[in-house]
Amino acid sequence: MIDWTGGEPGHNGRVALVTGAARGIGLGIAAWLICEGWQVVLSDLDRQRGSKVAKALGDNAWFIAMDVADEAQVSAGVSEVLGQFGRLDALVCNAAIANPHNQTLESLSLAQWNRVLAVNLSGPMLLAKHCAPYLRAHGGAIVNLASTRSRQSEPDTEAYAASKGGLVALTHALAMSLGPEIRVNAVSPGWIDARDPSQRRAEPLSDADHAQHPTGRVGTVEDVAAMVAWLLSRQAGFVTGQEFVVDGGMTRKMIYT
Repeated sequence: MIDWTGGEPGHNGRVALVTGAARGIGLGIAAWLICEGWQVVLSDLDRQRGSKVAKALGDNAWFIAMDVADEAQVSAGVSEVLGQFGRLDALVCNAAIANPHNQTLESLSLAQWNRVLAVNLSGPMLLAKHCAPYLRAHGGAIVNLASTRSRQSEPDTEAYAASKGGLVALTHALAMSLGPEIRVNAVSPGWIDARDPSQRRAEPLSDADHAQHPTGRVGTVEDVAAMVAWLLSRQAGFVTGQEFVVDGGMTRKMIYT
């Protein structure tokens, strides 16, 4: 597990913006990148928690509040990053309305549908739009956090599944539009135990939860963060327009009742 509160990570000269970074997968990605020497700008709607975790992460973390579905806030946030650091090398679009379960289709309001798509799909588009000139200047990269629910579903998940399926398609469209200067890829996590450590200790997952995965365990935020960090690295320089599934093999498993 990453130690989110210790050490002097140094600085590799590169700056990353990670959205939805106050908790869960976004926070894990931010912590991992800081350990690799990145300057990381964490953004989130939760100002109080975002400021707290940025302080805990140390000097290489900085927090800004942002609603990714609001173009004025996205534009202002990106300008703030450039004003503070003078460059941007990576964008990680993680912010999302993450609970996959909505009301039944018959009771799903258009307002609920639109809000999920605005945050989960329009947000990454707006961020790519406003970050592109600065990413292009440094041969940067974008990673979008999609979901295995872009490929498989449970009942009553229409808005979430549609937004994540659209995000996978947006990823390869952006890769074609922004290449060769900017690479764009997606990571689709499966079941990731992204709860706070105190909650994981208080309510541990069952042996059955872990055993159903071909890898023998439920995923961690570090599993996702490691993939994101690689996709942002120079070692992934020939990789763009792709979706990487991080799900312990579950989407390849035949399940018969």
